Amino acid sequence: MKRVEKGVLSRKLSPRQYHVLIERGTERPFSGKLLYNKQKGAYACARCGNIIFDSSTKFDSGCGWPSFYDAREGAVKFKKDFRNFMIRTEVVCSKCGGHLGHLFKDAPQTPTGKRYCINSVALNFKENSRKKTKEAKSGKEKTKKKVRNKNK
Repeated sequence: MKRVEKGVLSRKLSPRQYHVLIERGTERPFSGKLLYNKQKGAYACARCGNIIFDSSTKFDSGCGWPSFYDAREGAVKFKKDFRNFMIRTEVVCSKCGGHLGHLFKDAPQTPTGKRYCINSVALNFKENSRKKTKEAKSGKEKTKKKVRNKNK
């Protein structure tokens, strides 16, 4: 993806998103809109739309940020983060380089043992369209059955 001027980014992103995705900040724990989201779908980078996580990998770690145990293959890159007097693994979008959060290997309850601790403002949620399609089809089928039964 091409480098984008700061002014262009600040028009596309909210101030909080800009702070997290570009300035590598973090949101307050338990403040994110996606923390308690239980819908089925995908989580995409709020900066570029790259699909990062599937809802099936989301779990409640109790840390205050949305947590996932696995990312889509090739969706993220990792960087060493030495800020705040700690050594951590930073998670960035592989497409645009936006800061998403950090990766910790402290989740033995998950299939991977990993916890992707991600800022809500760095993500957009996209509900599964298959579910909507199935519901729409089942609704049409019920209508057809009703019409058939009335014609009998």
